[in-house]
Amino acid sequence: MFNLKGRVAVISGASSGLGRQMAKAFAEQGADLAILARRIEKLEELKEELKDTDVKILPIKCDVTLTEDINNSAILVEKEFGKVDILVNCAGSSKDAGVLEMTDEQWDFTIATDLTSVFKMTRAYGNIMKKNNYGRIINISSMYGLVGNTAMGTVAYHSSKGGVVNFTRAVAAELAKYNITCNAICPGYFETELTTAVLNTPEFTSYMSQTVPMQRYGREGELNAGAIYLASDESSYVTGIVLPIDGGYTCV
Repeated sequence: MFNLKGRVAVISGASSGLGRQMAKAFAEQGADLAILARRIEKLEELKEELKDTDVKILPIKCDVTLTEDINNSAILVEKEFGKVDILVNCAGSSKDAGVLEMTDEQWDFTIATDLTSVFKMTRAYGNIMKKNNYGRIINISSMYGLVGNTAMGTVAYHSSKGGVVNFTRAVAAELAKYNITCNAICPGYFETELTTAVLNTPEFTSYMSQTVPMQRYGREGELNAGAIYLASDESSYVTGIVLPIDGGYTCV
């Protein structure tokens, strides 16, 4: 089960963090990869790291806030592989502030990076999937797309990730007729390049221990099984779901 050999997976935000982890996991399951990020040198490093997996890997420099970059990447991927089976929308970033202090620039940056990019990627790669009457779209939202928080002001991030959740449902309903599924994963607190400075403070660790039933951060690789399942043929009748992988944060 869960063999992805012969499948082509496109993963944005693959240069670091959760995107990099999932790229490695998909390669280990046999999927050929197109890995996208702004830092092409990091993608080349990942390709070298995966050279023994016997899968084809295409690194593409792509800023997911730029429509031209996204559309050009889709052209390159289709030319190289002839199809796209799996799309993982993982790229993201945010500028944090509370609602009373947040600037227009902070809001616009976060919405463009975390929500609008998911729409643009899905439009570009969904049209390739439609041609082949097959697709698995996996959107990486956040547990903050389901709830608020009292640890810090990050209203644009909550808003963008909440938008990804309902975008996922809308796309699932719309594209089901093309045999394309669309599901979302909502990670909890995972230590990555973007989050380590915040998570590794006494204050936040104390907050986490009180709000996460498992009383720890997510470990590297603990997101992968959910992504692999949603990318596989075994999830063929699963669409429009929102899967928290958060140590229980959203259950209390």
